[in-house]
Amino acid sequence: MTQIARCGVVGHPIAHSLSPDIHHAFAAQFGRRLEYQRIDLAPEQLEAGVRAFFAAGGTGLNITLPHKSAAAHLATNLGPWAQRLGAVNMLTREAGGSISGENVDGAALVHDLTERYRVDLRGHDALVLGAGGAGRAAVWALLDAGTRQITVVNRHPAGADALVDAIGMPGRVHSRYWKDLANIGVFDLIINATSTGVLGEHLELPFKLVTPRATCYDLSYGRAASDFIGWAHASGARYAFDGLGMLIEGGAMAYARWFGETPDTEPVFAALRAQQPQA
Repeated sequence: MTQIARCGVVGHPIAHSLSPDIHHAFAAQFGRRLEYQRIDLAPEQLEAGVRAFFAAGGTGLNITLPHKSAAAHLATNLGPWAQRLGAVNMLTREAGGSISGENVDGAALVHDLTERYRVDLRGHDALVLGAGGAGRAAVWALLDAGTRQITVVNRHPAGADALVDAIGMPGRVHSRYWKDLANIGVFDLIINATSTGVLGEHLELPFKLVTPRATCYDLSYGRAASDFIGWAHASGARYAFDGLGMLIEGGAMAYARWFGETPDTEPVFAALRAQQPQA
């Protein structure tokens, strides 16, 4: 009998995560026996919990809020994106017992925008709201995809300034203050990388940020993205998407890394979209 592979997603809280549904659907495509679980670890429990999971023979872990930066220190080696961002969203047990870490958040975002929604990112003037781990991944990925200029705005200005300084491209990436949102112009690509939706908070944004041909994208999905998606529609944006596709594409990249099999993401997206309708 084929051995059951063990994987999971680590976060705090984690009960809302769709990752088990996604990975079990992927495994079904290949007839693979997979046990994929939600693992709720508080920050002080992270190291012991992760090490125990892999010591017991676990194959891989997805990592989500608030652990992406801390989990990077648990990896024996880091992939190029994890090194660039100082954060991981997946850990993999390698032959010999070492643990590798990588971050595919940015790659999943770009794949969802360009492949699923056919958005050409080249030449856009983008606004990225939020300068935490998700915001950092988004900015770097958009730069690599050819976005012309990026303005980063964070509720705590020091975070935006630190991100822009770390990137070191003043001609393409700069920061502004949250209080200046009403007067910083218009954008044809707006990415919400804040945690307001996940925390159930309201995001106050002026309607005049949006051009009529703008694409607005929230990195969260479902109910957590509804406030931003509603604002985008009310602002007259041409397109407004949540991050369900990004979650699925990132999951597919992790699954391929763990098992050497590339899942078909479209049927999984269609099934979960039916269960998680967008605002």
